[in-house]
Amino acid sequence: MHKTVFTLDRITFSYGAGNLFDNLSLNINGGESVCLLGANGSGKSTLLKIFCGLAFPCAGHFYAFGQEITEDLMEDNRVAQKYHRQVGFIFQNSEAQLFNTRVWDEIAYGPQQLGLSKQDISSRVEDVLNMLNLQSLAQRSPYRLSGGEKKKVAVASALILNPEVLILDEPTNGLDPKTQRWLIELLQELHKRGRTIITATHNLELAHAISERTLVLSEEHQLVYDGPSHEALTNKPLLMSVNLIDEYCHVHGEEEHKHYYIHG
Repeated sequence: MHKTVFTLDRITFSYGAGNLFDNLSLNINGGESVCLLGANGSGKSTLLKIFCGLAFPCAGHFYAFGQEITEDLMEDNRVAQKYHRQVGFIFQNSEAQLFNTRVWDEIAYGPQQLGLSKQDISSRVEDVLNMLNLQSLAQRSPYRLSGGEKKKVAVASALILNPEVLILDEPTNGLDPKTQRWLIELLQELHKRGRTIITATHNLELAHAISERTLVLSEEHQLVYDGPSHEALTNKPLLMSVNLIDEYCHVHGEEEHKHYYIHG
């Protein structure tokens, strides 16, 4: 039985004008691949920030790896550094993670902050470049890469620290089909190796491909479903109620047809 990685215990979170979450509770266990589904504005990104130790509930408790995580605790640089080794975060906008002038240096940045030796850092960078087949990008500027290449560098920068948990926010946004397939296959492989993966998306095909468990947030920021992905993704009334698909009707002759639009 895998240990619990994250626990939200009756948390409330507010940006000031009313509560975004109120009395929300859930557990995520080690080795799970979980998709967080919801329309834009449902609170997916905020929930990921809490998991990443970048935002904190104003009531209730958040536990990670058996320890309560608070804003005061994360102000200790040693604690924060350890936490961010354990939890890798890939932003929706890859450019938000890129700030070096060379891909090799971008990937090396995380290990450098840990004070590792130059030899160890070089070995880690080469390993992750080989694993993700990015050797041809190593000497290039991140700012001259395509959107798909930037996403790959962002993934490499997270994986080089060998995190226990990998968290992704809308990872397929703006990616071409080939890079989407690359990312899906990588996440499937990481899950097979026992990595805990949490992905926020409104891409139903991605959720189907990578997750066994799905959490669904409504536009009112309520957790309205927590269970097997295949059941959530075939539940059209649920998906319509949270504004992930639309239905419209039209008539061919005397027959009425219903069509479903997926929000992308």
